[in-house]
Amino acid sequence: MQVSPVTGIDRCVETRIDEGRVESVAASLVSLDEAVDLAEMFRLLGDPTRVRILYALLEAGELCVCDIAAVVDTNETKVSQAMRLLRSAGAVRNRRDGRNVFYRLDDAHVRMLLDLSREHLAHTVGDD
Repeated sequence: MQVSPVTGIDRCVETRIDEGRVESVAASLVSLDEAVDLAEMFRLLGDPTRVRILYALLEAGELCVCDIAAVVDTNETKVSQAMRLLRSAGAVRNRRDGRNVFYRLDDAHVRMLLDLSREHLAHTVGDD
C-alpha cells in the first residue's frame, strides 16, 4: 500500500485482487439494507445531546423529560425531539405515569453499545 503524495489517498502499489478472499468476505458482508439501518443507528450518536441523554439513562435507569433536560443542561423541547428520534430508532422506550413520560434504554444491547463505545474511546485516546 502506498499513500499518494498528491492526494493523500491510500492505494495499492500493484493491483492484485485475491479472488478467494474477496468472495469469502463478500459472502459474509452485511447487506446494503442492514448497512443503512446500522448507519442510521450510529447517526443517532452524531449529536452530543443525544449521546448525553443515552448515558444519563444508562446511569439512572429511568428519567422523565424534565429530569433529562436538567441532567444534560438543555430545554425540554430539545429533549422531546431527541426522545422521538431515539424511540423511533428503538434505542429507548417510554412509559406514561399520569402526565409524565418516563424513558429508559430499550434493552441490554443498547447498554452494551454505550459501554463498548466509551471503553473504545478511552482505549484509543492517545494511540494516534
